[in-house]
Amino acid sequence: MASTSSLPSLAASDTRAVALNQVSWGAVFAGAVTALVAQVILNMIGLGVGLASVGTTAADNPAASTLSLGAGLWFVVSGILASLAGGFIAGRLSGKPIAGAAGLHGLVSWAVTTLVVLYLLTSTVGGIVGGAFMGVASTLGGAGNLLGGSVQTAAQAAAPSLSRIPNPIDGIEEKVRRQANGQDPQALRDAAVAAVRAVLTGDASQREQAEARAADALAKAQNIPVEQARQQVQDYEKQYDTAVATAKQKAEQAAVAAKSAATQGAFSAAIALILGALAAFLGGRAGRVSPVAAAEAHRL
Repeated sequence: MASTSSLPSLAASDTRAVALNQVSWGAVFAGAVTALVAQVILNMIGLGVGLASVGTTAADNPAASTLSLGAGLWFVVSGILASLAGGFIAGRLSGKPIAGAAGLHGLVSWAVTTLVVLYLLTSTVGGIVGGAFMGVASTLGGAGNLLGGSVQTAAQAAAPSLSRIPNPIDGIEEKVRRQANGQDPQALRDAAVAAVRAVLTGDASQREQAEARAADALAKAQNIPVEQARQQVQDYEKQYDTAVATAKQKAEQAAVAAKSAATQGAFSAAIALILGALAAFLGGRAGRVSPVAAAEAHRL
């Protein structure tokens, strides 16, 4: 059983252990603010360098893929450097002489910084007070293949490919309208277009009847025999089926590209965040105060 004289010593030891492991939120927030400001400065530098590399003519400019990759790499590097600086400040201001405790302060500071950046990038507040971080968001969008980080980004990247897929009916209708003639070409044209559309998009079980009506409408619109008009309807059907198959293939290719970009972006973003967390932890460890200084400050 411990003696009465040793109880004060044990109490002091317990108090010191609690103090050494207690979270210093002031140091954490100071490190987060430092990291945020460092992120802004570094990304402004990257933006300036990127703009300086753009020439007045297309021949002087680097390839778009080169700019995209460079922007993504700079965003990762700047994030790591900012996390390192914020972690160092958090570890030093925490006053912890234990490397693990100081490193954890740096890690928590990185977590706070990450949450703030994500909030600024995904909320309307970012448009008001996060102008610099909106530049970071543009950098992220330009680095699509490296830091897409989301299905939405990948879908946006694939959207232009999908928008270039033509509507297979438009070209056929245009042909029908150009070939119409007669006493009332507008009415004949509209009737022929409607009849051909019914063949292409109508119920398959009633296609034969629709083909007969379309052939009759085309024959009247173009002043040609019904058999010749029927052959045109069949040609339009083949053209439509080919166009639909092509559009479907392009859509599948765009979906595969979107999936690939989303997967690669998610893994790249995760790796970038892990590297930032590691940099913040190491920065916190590097920023710990020496045990001698901590002891002197405790005596004071």
